[in-house]
Amino acid sequence: MHLHILGICGTFMGGIAAIARRAGHTVTGCDANVYPPMSTQLAALGIALTEGFDAGQLDAVAKRADVFVVGNVVSRGNPLMEAIMNAGRPYVSGPQWLFENVLAGRCVLAVAGTHGKTTTSAMLAHILDAAGLAPAFLIGGVPVDFGVSARLTDSAFFVIEADEYDTAFFDKRSKFVHYRPRTVILNNLEFDHADIFADLAAIETQFHHLVRTIPGDGRIVVNGGDEALARVLARGAWTPIERFATAVSAGASVAFAAARASDWTIADEGNVALGGREVGVLDFGQPGRHNRLNALAAIAAARHAGVEPHHALAALRTFGGVRRRMELRGHAAGVAVYDDFAHHPTAIATTLDGLRAREPRGRILAVLEPRSNTMKLGTMKAALPGSLALADRVYCYGAHLGWDAGAALAPLGVRAEVHDDLGALVGAVVRDARAGDHVLVMSNGGFGGVHEKLLDALASRVG
Repeated sequence: MHLHILGICGTFMGGIAAIARRAGHTVTGCDANVYPPMSTQLAALGIALTEGFDAGQLDAVAKRADVFVVGNVVSRGNPLMEAIMNAGRPYVSGPQWLFENVLAGRCVLAVAGTHGKTTTSAMLAHILDAAGLAPAFLIGGVPVDFGVSARLTDSAFFVIEADEYDTAFFDKRSKFVHYRPRTVILNNLEFDHADIFADLAAIETQFHHLVRTIPGDGRIVVNGGDEALARVLARGAWTPIERFATAVSAGASVAFAAARASDWTIADEGNVALGGREVGVLDFGQPGRHNRLNALAAIAAARHAGVEPHHALAALRTFGGVRRRMELRGHAAGVAVYDDFAHHPTAIATTLDGLRAREPRGRILAVLEPRSNTMKLGTMKAALPGSLALADRVYCYGAHLGWDAGAALAPLGVRAEVHDDLGALVGAVVRDARAGDHVLVMSNGGFGGVHEKLLDALASRVG
């Protein structure tokens, strides 16, 4: 089969391209922006890339394509899409193609939630791999232990990051309803994707659509302390549920109630318990309460695949993390520069908390690009000052926003500054940074290569 993939350089569609190529299909594709690292990865697989969506592709590289796989970046009016439709050529969404050609007949383990999907998926794949199950996977980031975001194996197990964003212009359901998982992790649920969802209730409805697809002999592993997920399950569940939570003292009544009602708990010290009985201790290099919960969810899901908790805990000792999740990019002039994908206020707060837990000394200089569609709309601007509370200094890139970042960050006073010019932002950080500081860059995009710019400027700083 020859697939021509529209929007091939996105992480998800690029993963589909890699999987399809490994399966022996001919794969070509196009995107508006063809650049490394995805262009390099795809070229290494022998996948021809075309920049842009011109209609001429239909008579050139895609002339013999059997099917056009359409990413959700493509909308009506796209020249190539209009040509495909006018010619009556077959097209399908990425999630649908993946299910019909790869996932059907496998034991799918899906990880859903507003936060932590990528890291938890990577942990779960790592655990199953260490157990000798050699899972196939498609993850929205690159796990350090595997070096690729997607792989295809002969294993019965497939781990997938289950995104709630919509499927395609012709299918407005969330992508994850296509995957038909047998095991699903529901990590957490907050309002996000303001460009396609009106409110949190709309996202809860999509999550319940996912719950409806899980078979009766499957397993739902759910955050026991998340009120939105509790509402989702209250609509109906037909699958056994296992809840997980942080073990806390009785003094914190709400959290304590969640822990008491949960099957799985994890203490701040890493002690893991199932049904109130300790099964081992988590000892790994990923900082923060959120990562302990991510690990606990992965341990519970892996048990449904036949991996006992003590084996899962042993595997996590060697878990190397995920690129762009508090990834240390380098040191210069005694200053550490990190890269993180955080772009939602909750993710920003938990990332800062994790860094402070790992690095209790030295100032944290937070460098933020509000780049996601939700952040560009300004929907969550009021939550930004609180999410940045742990940062000693904040530098926000305010270009291309439809709202006043300076006004939004005013509650932080002189700790925060906004720059519309990337060079000026780099200069401000380099001017203020001193040995022992931690510069945490947070963006869900490339941010103009700001990490290397910071490291180069720090290294060349005089005095």
